[in-house]
Amino acid sequence: MTDMKLRSFLAIIVLVITTFFSSGSRAAGDMPTPIRIVIVGDSTVCNYPLTRPQRGWGMYIQERFKEGTVDVINLAASGRSTKTFIKEGRWKSALAQKPDYIFIQFGHNDSHPPTKPEATDAATDYKDYLRRYIDDSRAIGATPILVTPMVRRDFDAHGKILESGLQNYRSLRSYADAMKEVGLEKKVAVIDLYTSSKALAEKLGPAGSAQLADLPDDSTHFNEKGARAMADLVMQELPKAAPKLVVDLKTP
Repeated sequence: MTDMKLRSFLAIIVLVITTFFSSGSRAAGDMPTPIRIVIVGDSTVCNYPLTRPQRGWGMYIQERFKEGTVDVINLAASGRSTKTFIKEGRWKSALAQKPDYIFIQFGHNDSHPPTKPEATDAATDYKDYLRRYIDDSRAIGATPILVTPMVRRDFDAHGKILESGLQNYRSLRSYADAMKEVGLEKKVAVIDLYTSSKALAEKLGPAGSAQLADLPDDSTHFNEKGARAMADLVMQELPKAAPKLVVDLKTP
């Protein structure tokens, strides 16, 4: 092989190697960015230390998606309502995450007695705050998804969920209905966790529902079994609420 042919041959080898590695780098750089989901809500949703018995359903959403496709950031906080979550700056922090989707579940603390600072009225300011969550989400290009509050697991003598309110709390049903009305008004998907959790609780009955609780006689909060049950109910409605996320779900 002459010197000229050798140089041409080596040049071709270098070109092939360079092309291979640059293509590989581009392919690696073109890996799709995971879809970002932010969850906001209250104690029935939030993360808890594993040393405590409480669990929120938001803790069990990440595992439902294929690895690397979705990042779930659970910013729900115990004791917060639509009003206090905003006033404490938590909503601003949630928007700063630049999410693609925002799951919004409030109602339990909104339904506290009117004298409480976190309380809102289902027919007035609760709806106004929900409208703000929706408008602010859309303003940053995120898709809001409303999630109605699940029932308190309080039963009447016939094994049916009490919907009229209990122990000075106002009826959660009114907050769930108000959220659905806002969803219809603003054309936002609503996952009706109130209705599905009511059906589940009445199917299980008082004794079965008690097995979902974090502590004896706690009819609001959950242990892992209960939180996973709520996550199951949320995920069952997700394909309808967010069809684009279906491809990223693990096979059940």
